[in-house]
Amino acid sequence: MTDTIDVLEDGKPLSYTYADLMHFHGFGFPGGVAHAFKVLQRAMPLLSPDSPPERREIVIRTAFRGPGGRDAFEMVTRGLTEGRYTVDPSLDKPERGDILQRYVFELTYRGRTVTLQLKDGHVREEFIRLGQKQGRTAEEEDRLTYLKQEMADRLLAAPADAVYEEA
Repeated sequence: MTDTIDVLEDGKPLSYTYADLMHFHGFGFPGGVAHAFKVLQRAMPLLSPDSPPERREIVIRTAFRGPGGRDAFEMVTRGLTEGRYTVDPSLDKPERGDILQRYVFELTYRGRTVTLQLKDGHVREEFIRLGQKQGRTAEEEDRLTYLKQEMADRLLAAPADAVYEEA
């Protein structure tokens, strides 16, 4: 496992760490950034087993609506800016339940497509429920902030293939 996401731009190597992605995103959604980081770690060797892929040729469709994930994918691939990043609610898997249904990512590179979904046990129900709650108290906001970072820390500590699987 690598602690970077490695891509090429016009044949020249670029590497991104989680910290790089957080510098681009800011501090709001560290868990979403961590999810995108793990998706990219898992997908890259499947899409381009012999070398890092060209970043501007990666197409991403996802059911995941979070801004942390969006920003991480944008930094690595420039997919949002260039129209290769799409949030597609039709990718939702409601049969997987409220917690897992939106953690679905389809990445395509040079005719190869891989669809990844989150394995069970990486997102806490409390996080989902609190995130959906309207009118949170200050204490609930603090708890949600804690849960976002706690999830990011857990995801980053695990190998990508322990977090995401092919669907």
